[in-house]
Amino acid sequence: MKTRITELFNIERPVMQGGMHYVGLADLAAAVSNAGGLGTITALTLKTPEELTAEIKRCREMTDKPFGVNVTFLPTVTTPNYPDYIQAIIDGGVKIVETAGRSPKDYMPMFKDAGVKVIHKCTSIKHALKAESIGCDAVSVDGFECGGHPGEDDIPNMILLPRAAEELKIPFLASGGQADARSLVASLAMGAEGINMGTRFIATQEAKVHEKVKQAILAASELDTRLVMRPLKNTERVLINPAVERLIEKEAKFGKDIQFEDIKDEVSGVYPKVMTDGEIDSGAWSCGMVAGLIHDIPTCKELLDRMMSESEALIKKRLTGLLG
Repeated sequence: MKTRITELFNIERPVMQGGMHYVGLADLAAAVSNAGGLGTITALTLKTPEELTAEIKRCREMTDKPFGVNVTFLPTVTTPNYPDYIQAIIDGGVKIVETAGRSPKDYMPMFKDAGVKVIHKCTSIKHALKAESIGCDAVSVDGFECGGHPGEDDIPNMILLPRAAEELKIPFLASGGQADARSLVASLAMGAEGINMGTRFIATQEAKVHEKVKQAILAASELDTRLVMRPLKNTERVLINPAVERLIEKEAKFGKDIQFEDIKDEVSGVYPKVMTDGEIDSGAWSCGMVAGLIHDIPTCKELLDRMMSESEALIKKRLTGLLG
C-alpha cells in the first residue's frame, strides 16, 4: 500500500507504532519495522541519553528498516535533558522523530540541520496547523478515543480527521481508536495517509510488558477507560482499576483546587510497576477505548499482514461491491 506517509518515511505499510512509556523499546520497534510499518522507541523510557544511545544501537541490530524515536514534551517532576536526548537521536543516525505534548519548535533547528523528519502528535486542528507552520513534516491527529493524552477539546476522529484533511497541506496519520483493517480503511477514507496505533501494539508478542498488562487489555471493553487529571488540564485516558477509582474520588473531593501532590500516589512512578512488574492496579496507566476491539496477542507481522489483507478485501470487495 502506497500513501504519502509510506513515501515520506520509506516504509511499506502506512502503520506507525506510537511512543508509549515502558512499551516502546527496541524489541517492539524493530518488530513493527520488520513487518513493514514504522516502529518507534520511546526516548524518555530510557533514563539517560546514554541509555537511549544503547537502545538505538540495539534496535539497529534487529532491523535494517527505518524506525523512529518518540520525544514527549510534557510536565514532569524533573525536566529531562532534552538537548542531550535529541543529540543522541541524531548521533544514532535516526531520521524520524515523533514529538508529542508541547510544541517541538525550540528543537526544530536541531532536527532540520540533521535531516530528521518530524511528525508531531496533535489533538486539535489548531495545534496541527501550528505544527505545520513550524516545519513539521507530518502530524499524527489524535482523536478523543485515544489512550494517553487526548487534549481538552473532546473531538472524536469522525469529525477531527475530515477537518484535518480540510485544513492541512502536510500528510497526517489518524491516531486513537485504531486497531485493525476497518480502522485503517476508514481513516484513509477520511483523508489520513495512514494510522498510528498504541494500545493495539501493547497486545503483541514482541511488546516487552508483563503478561498481566496484555491480559487486562484483552479483558477490557470500550467502556473500561476513564479520563483523569482534567482539573489539571493534563487529561489522560486510562484503564479503570482501584487506583483510578481513588484518583477520581480525590478529583471529586478537591475539585478545581486539586494539586498534583494530591494524586501523586496514583500517577507518579506507575509505569515500571505496571509494565515491568505486572502490578496493574498500582496506579493510572494509559489505555485507549480501542481495547474493546482487541481480542488476541499476535506477532507484529501477523497483525500487519492481517490488516493489509483485510484492508484490500474491504476496499476491493465490500466498498467496490456497494457500487453495484
